Parts: sequence; C-alpha cells; structure tokens
Amino acid sequence: MSEESVPPNLFGARIAQTYDDDSQDMFDPAVIGATVDFLVGLAGDGAALEMAIGTGRIALPLSERGIPVRGIDLSPDMVAVLASKEGSDAIGVAMGDMTTIRVDGEFRLVYLVYNGIGNLITQDAQVECFRNAAAHLEPGGCFVVEVGVPQLRRLPPGDTAQVFTLTPTHVGLDTFDVVEQLGVSHHYWLADGHTETHSTPWRFVWPAELDLMARLAGMRRRERWADWDRSPFTSESTKHVSVWEKVA
Repeated sequence: MSEESVPPNLFGARIAQTYDDDSQDMFDPAVIGATVDFLVGLAGDGAALEMAIGTGRIALPLSERGIPVRGIDLSPDMVAVLASKEGSDAIGVAMGDMTTIRVDGEFRLVYLVYNGIGNLITQDAQVECFRNAAAHLEPGGCFVVEVGVPQLRRLPPGDTAQVFTLTPTHVGLDTFDVVEQLGVSHHYWLADGHTETHSTPWRFVWPAELDLMARLAGMRRRERWADWDRSPFTSESTKHVSVWEKVA
C-alpha cells in the first residue's frame, strides 16, 4: 500500500489513557474468559498474533494461558499502556500498519477483535489486512475476526444516525454513509463539569464480503458464530465471530 493509504492513528494519548475505563463492558471477566477460551482452542500448542493489540485486553490473559503471543499496533500510546501492565514483558509488539507490517515466524492463530477490522476505512485496506493475516499463518492456521453486523435495518428511511449508548455521563451515536459503507462513532463524555468529545471513522463490512476477502487471501471459512460462546449466528445477530482457515 502507498504511504497515502496508511491508516491514521485513531487512538492517541487521550483515548489510550482512558480506554480501559471507557470499555469496561469488554473487560468483564465473562467476556474475556469466553474470548480467551475460544482462542486457546484454536491456537493449541502454537503461537498467536494479535492485530491491533491495543492495551492487551485479550493478549495478556491469552499469554497467561501459555500461548506465545505477539502483537501489531499503530498506536504508541495504546502500546505504552500495555507495557505498563504485569505480564507484558512476555509479549513482543511490532509498531506499524497491520495491512503491511510483517512479524517474524509463523503462527497457528491470527486474530483481530472488537471491531478492529472497521478501523481500516477502505475496502482495499481490509483486503490487504486479510492477505497479511494469511501471510503470517502456517498451513491450516486460522484467522479470527470479531466485528459487528451493520444494523442498517434499524435506520428509518432518510435517517443517518443511531444512538448506541446513552447514560448520564456518556452519549454515543453512529452516523452512516450507506453508499460508501462508512460510519463515524461520535462520543460525548461529561467529566468534571465539562464535555469531552471524540469521533472515530470506520468502515462497516458485511459477513459475505469478509468471506470473499478471505478467499482472495487463500483462506476458507471454517466457522461463524454470534459470539464467543458459539451461539448460533442468525439474521438477528448484531455481531459475529468468524474463523477462516489457511488452505494447506
């Protein structure tokens, strides 16, 4: 990819410093436990690579389960938070764009969780992410993606916004460009008597579109679930956990 297509760092110091607190629901032990159990089952006795490793929400407990873990991330601020945590010295992190950067070795498992694929805001970048994941996998290894299903059916005709969280201290809403498959998440926090704001662009992508990206990268779909607990994926599911296997 050209320099112009390198994705921006969406997670600077302000976001990194409060990321774990702002994402408390994703740090629920039940959520982390189900995620790690799922990934351990795929990694087996092999190594794992996390794309967009962030502050180590999944990488640290996965490493504690005995899986050798490496990471890729674009944000030095997020990785600095990871480095401050116990157990982080066992995890090597390569700084750079997950569509192009290469990490030495082969991996049984590559994974990208919590809507990370959406941070790549062009289809080309998402395709390259799949190709890069496949390049890191040993034959028969798996690439796992956790991402939301676009909830466009909830948009009344003519509307372009949905509220996704509403509390006394935090309002969040998504705006959509349904033609370009682009969204922006807008956050408004009330803290210490003043309002803080942050907006993050993302590209929403359909499950079948991801299957085609995997096929272009030499992988085939192995599983798709509604969540890490392997609940069935249906037309009503609001997200999916999908597994693609590198063709031997």
